[in-house]
Amino acid sequence: MPTDFWGNAIFSVVPTIALGLVFWFVMRSIIRADRTERAEYARMEAEERTRRAAARAVPTSAEPEVDSAR
Repeated sequence: MPTDFWGNAIFSVVPTIALGLVFWFVMRSIIRADRTERAEYARMEAEERTRRAAARAVPTSAEPEVDSAR
C-alpha cells in the first residue's frame, strides 16, 4: 500500500470509480436491451394490426347471399 497522501487518495478512489463504471455499463446495457425489445414488439404489433385490418377488408365468399325475392 502507498504511504504518501496522494498515493493513498488515488488507491482509495480508483476502486469506487471502477465499480461505478461497471454499474453504469450494466445499467446502460439493460436500458438499451429494453428499448430494443419494446421497439421490436411495437413493430410486430403494428404488423399484426395491419394484417388483421387487411383480412377484415376482404369479403369472404363463404357467406350466403340473401335472396329477397322469395
